[in-house]
Amino acid sequence: MPTQEANIVTDIQALDLNKSYTYADYLLWQFKERVELIKGRIFKMSPAPSMGHQEISTNLMGEIYQYLKRKTCKVFHAPFDVRLPLPESQMTDQKVDTVVQPDICVVCDPQKLDSRGCIGAPEWIIEILSKSTSNKDLNEKYDLYQNTGVKEYWIVHPAEGTIMTHTLQEDGRYKRADKIYTHQDIISPTIFPDLEIELKWIFR
Repeated sequence: MPTQEANIVTDIQALDLNKSYTYADYLLWQFKERVELIKGRIFKMSPAPSMGHQEISTNLMGEIYQYLKRKTCKVFHAPFDVRLPLPESQMTDQKVDTVVQPDICVVCDPQKLDSRGCIGAPEWIIEILSKSTSNKDLNEKYDLYQNTGVKEYWIVHPAEGTIMTHTLQEDGRYKRADKIYTHQDIISPTIFPDLEIELKWIFR
């Protein structure tokens, strides 16, 4: 029987990008490229985020961390693996076929956290768009987060200085807020209505 070391992949070119993979496969990949798995398909992530992307992420992370630091919920930023089994009963490494790395996520159920990240849907996910990931964030990830029960999904557009918010309804579908928030606004997540974030400090 081959050892686990024999199955380690150090070059992404050795993978068949048309093949379906699982989290068990993902754990054996040790190449420099960052990837995500969505329903078994490999999606390459963008190169190192731009300075603007990093500043927005840091500013949002700081606001959320300060709010949560004495609460049960915890906030994490990429790279941080979130395993989203479909259906959620498929909890083994060999069956989980979706692993994503949201820019920012908030997890309130400590039982969803282990030494490798989060397994199951976070309460809140924020993705910051880039040219190479915008299509994935607006389509594949939107459907994924909706279908796996992420309660709130924010999409940040750095170039435009805007945030679109989506809240999960009782019918299991997202409802987008009536407005797109800009640097002039104060925004609050529906799951933490007393957390008020002044966007002028996020997009400064």
